[in-house]
Amino acid sequence: MLLIISGPSGVGKTTIAHDVEHELGAVFSVSMTTRPKTPADTEGRDYYFVDQEAFNSARDSGDLLEWAEVFGHYYGTPRRPVDEALAAGKLMIVEIDVDGAAQVKQRVPDAYAIFVLPPSEEELLERLRGRRREDESVIQRRFAKAKQEVQRAKAGGVYDEFLVNDDLASAVRKAVGLVTGEISRRASQSPSAP
Repeated sequence: MLLIISGPSGVGKTTIAHDVEHELGAVFSVSMTTRPKTPADTEGRDYYFVDQEAFNSARDSGDLLEWAEVFGHYYGTPRRPVDEALAAGKLMIVEIDVDGAAQVKQRVPDAYAIFVLPPSEEELLERLRGRRREDESVIQRRFAKAKQEVQRAKAGGVYDEFLVNDDLASAVRKAVGLVTGEISRRASQSPSAP
């Protein structure tokens, strides 16, 4: 099954996605990006870092399942690892934004999509500030984008579930429960099921 996990910056979606990956033995899709590599990044684990020409080539040749421009940099999901994991019967997790999720749902309509919500806008703003990665103007830009993203996610009809991350351990348990429930539901509906 292809699992989409989305949510605004600072909501905890990456931590939830990786915890679900470890808990369920899933495969986590590594995105390609044109953004510069930081000292905290690991090539092939966090992203595949490429120049604009390589990104355009992958996009134009259909090698990306989805892609988007975010804050001046391009991000995309390489198609081959996703196809290989699904063909092997594995749970494949892609962590992407609302636009990317809509693109993936068009190409893989049975993908299961979860959108992670903050407990409140105020809490989200505090989480963004608490990361201490950016100055206030960037934080405010991310916060404005996050509010728009939540509105679009709720109105877009792409997401199967909305999960509030008010407590990380609880949110991970809920996410694992949603995913295992969906896998079981699909297995029971399979023609080969007893």
